[in-house]
Amino acid sequence: MERITITIGADLLKIVDTVMERRGYTSRSEAVRDMIRDVASREEALSEDGACVAVLDYVYDHKTRELAQRLTEQLHDHHDLSVASMHVHLDREHCLETTVLRGPTSALRQLSDTITTQRGVHNAHLHVIQLPVKK
Repeated sequence: MERITITIGADLLKIVDTVMERRGYTSRSEAVRDMIRDVASREEALSEDGACVAVLDYVYDHKTRELAQRLTEQLHDHHDLSVASMHVHLDREHCLETTVLRGPTSALRQLSDTITTQRGVHNAHLHVIQLPVKK
């Protein structure tokens, strides 16, 4: 096993320590390794280009100039990938959008990146489930 040194802010270290305590890890190293494994498994699912279903969740500031319109247009432009959406008003400024998508992984990843990199979009997550290959 390799040993590395990282510099981490107090806010992120607090998250590591909270996860460590909640899950019962005996060391920060094991907690961080599991966090990296989790990201690696999600990246692996995104790297395959078979058929999949996905859920795209994100919070956005609806007061950001024309953001809601741009997000809606992106989903309309990709109507073939969008199955359903739910819109939740969290407070006066923020909305939660949850969209179920279906199609090739690369197309869903590209749509997700287009939406989640918009200024005013926060806390985005794409959860991908590969569909079984039909025999």
